[in-house]
Amino acid sequence: MNEPIAVLFLCTHNSARSILAEALLNHLGQGRFVGYSAGSTPRATGLPNPLGLQALTEAGVQTTHLSSKSWDAFIGPGAPHLDLVVTVCGAANDVCPIFPGGPAKVHWGYADPSAGDAPDEIKLEAFRATLAAIRRRIEAFVALPDEALQGSRLLDSARQLAEV
Repeated sequence: MNEPIAVLFLCTHNSARSILAEALLNHLGQGRFVGYSAGSTPRATGLPNPLGLQALTEAGVQTTHLSSKSWDAFIGPGAPHLDLVVTVCGAANDVCPIFPGGPAKVHWGYADPSAGDAPDEIKLEAFRATLAAIRRRIEAFVALPDEALQGSRLLDSARQLAEV
């Protein structure tokens, strides 16, 4: 592979699950992958959920580059090339825009660790559990051989990982 596989993780607010996935892919991808994240209605502050950042930091994953952003940044002129778009929200039927270049699309759903009125200590445990679940899938993804990541095989490989 000459160019890294570019993956965009989508979730509504781009503050928790998609941020965790972006950071982990960039951390574990060893240059073979580049991860991005975005959402349909990102946090107005542009800041990811602080509990997600805490869970990532505890796991030794870099967080300084992370921000909550709109998926519009990945649609217009100057948008980065995407090979794969992964929705990580709880619902697989959310409407997503059409991204340039026709990237493969797959759903890897996770429950929202920030949902509800639980105290932060409880939510932090939910973030840690979600991070662990995302890590298992991304570790399997980055371990795939190059031939499983090319052309139509990328979609098939990503769909199989939805079961992990």
